[in-house]
Amino acid sequence: MALHPHLDPELRAGVEQLPILDFDITAVSYEDLPGQREQMHATIAPPPETEVVIENRLVPGAEGQPDVRLRIYRPAEPGQGRPALYWIHGGGMIIGLPEQDDAMMVGYVERLGIVGVSVDYRLAPEHQDPAQVEDCWAGLVWVAENAAELGVDPARLAVGGSSAGGGLAAAMALMARDKGGPDIAFQLLNSPMLDDRNITPSSHEFTEAVVWSRADNLYGWKALLGDRAGTGEVSVYAAPARATDLSGLPPAFVDATELEVFRDECVDYVRGLLKAGVPTEFHLYPGAFHAFDMWVPDTVLSRRSLATREAALKRAFDQMM
Repeated sequence: MALHPHLDPELRAGVEQLPILDFDITAVSYEDLPGQREQMHATIAPPPETEVVIENRLVPGAEGQPDVRLRIYRPAEPGQGRPALYWIHGGGMIIGLPEQDDAMMVGYVERLGIVGVSVDYRLAPEHQDPAQVEDCWAGLVWVAENAAELGVDPARLAVGGSSAGGGLAAAMALMARDKGGPDIAFQLLNSPMLDDRNITPSSHEFTEAVVWSRADNLYGWKALLGDRAGTGEVSVYAAPARATDLSGLPPAFVDATELEVFRDECVDYVRGLLKAGVPTEFHLYPGAFHAFDMWVPDTVLSRRSLATREAALKRAFDQMM
């Protein structure tokens, strides 16, 4: 694969050492995907050494649906009234576990003094929409209803996620608004996956990409939605870019990169948030590709993006006091 000429030089040097350049998820049939996913999940690193207390908890799922696993991260020192981040992992709706974000969540808890909760939602294609939204919603409601047990101030609850998880976090904010609660104070959307229609310029531009090309995106959305993908039968909770009314949503932080299919749908969503009067901070990282700060973390641009995201979260929590 030819690397994009705009690719940041530091990232380029890191990318050239990455095995992901040789892997094509679209070559895996949906029937074989569970086995491939299991192999990927087996490579997830164990959590870092920490005093943060990590607990797995099964909570009730949506009516008639299985229980949902939440991975809870709490400071070693008990306390009350802490802010909380309800986090939703990425993986294109087809792969991923809360454990992949252990280091990030532990870092947030250690440095910001928060409680973190990451949800293990069902994955496509075995479980199609709305399974993912139902699981994420069930977990969010449980956190809000059990805030006292978790040591959390329910008025300082943020939702966040990366990639597919960013899209699901945006959906949680929409759903909480539409259902009249739980109250969400902030949304942290890292390169969110928002639009199944794949009609933006960037969704057409990146037929080749370091991570998550147009073909990958079509594969993920098809796994999630089946024949509904790209039609008028898709809910705004499955694809938040379809929402025409973004008023009344909590303040948002959104970031994206120059060299990814999600770039323009993120820009459009930010424009919609601002038009609706939602306070929004937006960052577009030039020369970067999707999930660059996860794949090549030890670069100037990656460190800056990670620090900017954490600073936005800290500022949001401080303003809630």
